Amino acid sequence: MREKLTAINLKGNWATLLLPVNTDDTFNYELLASEIDMLIAAGVDGIYSNGTAGEFYNQTEEEYEIVNQILADKCKAAGMRFQIGASHPLPIMSIQRLKKAVALKPDAIQVILPDWVPVTLPEMVDYLKKVAEVAGNIPLVLYNPPHAKYVLQPADYELLKDIPQLIGVKLLSRDEEWVTAMKKHASHLSVFVPGHFLATGVKNGIGSGAYSNVACINPKAAQSWWALMQTDIDQALKIQDDILAFFKQCVMPLAQQGYSNPALDKFLAAVGGHYNVGTRLRWPYKWIPEEQVTKAREQARQMMPYFFDKTK
Repeated sequence: MREKLTAINLKGNWATLLLPVNTDDTFNYELLASEIDMLIAAGVDGIYSNGTAGEFYNQTEEEYEIVNQILADKCKAAGMRFQIGASHPLPIMSIQRLKKAVALKPDAIQVILPDWVPVTLPEMVDYLKKVAEVAGNIPLVLYNPPHAKYVLQPADYELLKDIPQLIGVKLLSRDEEWVTAMKKHASHLSVFVPGHFLATGVKNGIGSGAYSNVACINPKAAQSWWALMQTDIDQALKIQDDILAFFKQCVMPLAQQGYSNPALDKFLAAVGGHYNVGTRLRWPYKWIPEEQVTKAREQARQMMPYFFDKTK
């Protein structure tokens, strides 16, 4: 039996589950199952579903159940840790998804704050206490991206200390002042930072791991990179420099053209060639055409060879 996740042992390189979208906007569950097998074989620290890259905001409840049942069955059979995202723009639906996730007994459940109308601090605390009540003894991770209607400040985490199920937070890392404040106010939580800044997060002592966009390129290499951070942080930072250079040259221009983060993550997966889910997003969101992948892959091979040569 695996050790229960806590704020202390929630660490590492977690890979996202990307949804293969057919041309008729249905999901290809056969490809989804193969994707999970690939991630298990890559030996990542864990797999998580229904993050932003997993298009949680654009699927029916029946689809939600199917996706996460497949994930749970395969991960349990393989002894792979997994987290399920119970997020939904509607708080009432988030609670319904949470109940479904609880029944599948994941290692942790990810949640967002209510969207559309920003919560006040008292409303946030009340909401998360209700979420914790429904989750029971399953740990929770708060996903609080920069586009959330309410972005927590470091001092806000003090208000969450009496919610023991809340063991971690996934967010955008910031400057040294923010790092210092997080160490003061959020030391009771495992802090996950963006994958392309993970080495910096490890070096400054705030990053426990990443729900990693970098793992989209090559989950096995991303796992090796995480291990390298524990033994040679300077070399890991050099690899991060390569990643950031590639992002600046090949990814940021796409973001500036208006492509969403899910589109960028699927593009990274296509560049790496391990996921085999394509770049298509579900309507009405626009995806990056497949014909742009080949050129970017050649640039990626040259600019960050670690993710193509280190591990296959």
